[in-house]
Amino acid sequence: MPHLCVRFHAELQEFFPPQRRGRPVEMAFRGPQTAKHLLEAAGVPHVEIGAVRLGDAAFPLNAVPPAGACLEVFPRTPRERWPADLPSPRFALDGHLGRLASYLRLLGFDTAYRNEVDDADLVAQAVAERRVVLTRDQDLLKRKALTYGYWVRATDPHAQAAEVLERFAIASLARPFTRCPRCNGLLAPVPKAEVLAQLEPLTRRYYDEFYRCQTCSQVYWRGSHYERIAALVRRWLADEPLT
Repeated sequence: MPHLCVRFHAELQEFFPPQRRGRPVEMAFRGPQTAKHLLEAAGVPHVEIGAVRLGDAAFPLNAVPPAGACLEVFPRTPRERWPADLPSPRFALDGHLGRLASYLRLLGFDTAYRNEVDDADLVAQAVAERRVVLTRDQDLLKRKALTYGYWVRATDPHAQAAEVLERFAIASLARPFTRCPRCNGLLAPVPKAEVLAQLEPLTRRYYDEFYRCQTCSQVYWRGSHYERIAALVRRWLADEPLT
């Protein structure tokens, strides 16, 4: 039976166990199948692929490679991972990444998240709102309708936030403390008198600067917890100044 040879480059190797990395993938060629189908059968979602080459020429994902061919497959660059006309990415996260969703909102990124959402609805929202899907589910990223998505490698939420910043090269676009971690709404300054009834006695006494979510009306202030969160943000942003 004819075979197809595929070489996955750079971080695409992370889709394979360590013992299989750095080696070409040999696949049985069972008739006309598109490059997308073959590469996803090997384990790499199409949304992670930036370029495919056959010899010196680019090879489309929707084309059928010839038997015996050897494809070279490269990852997307950071800027190719979201729509080119967006100034910064907008994310949609699956139900298993709740803490990451809160952290991305804390950093100021527009992040859609519901803890109970099925894959079809998540993909539909991402396509309609032009969002990048973040997930730990590789099969979700293989859905044909999806254009932009990323498989989060880390399992710890703190490490996941750092990974997303690095893989999308967006640390300089962060606007910390401008979004509500609970609902993703934008925060705006609010006079103390307008939120006085929502405050505990000690908060009323010691704090004067407040912010309110324009969507859910949650009130925020720079209390004792602020320095701990600000230190975490500084680590994520490699000590870039906070806004």
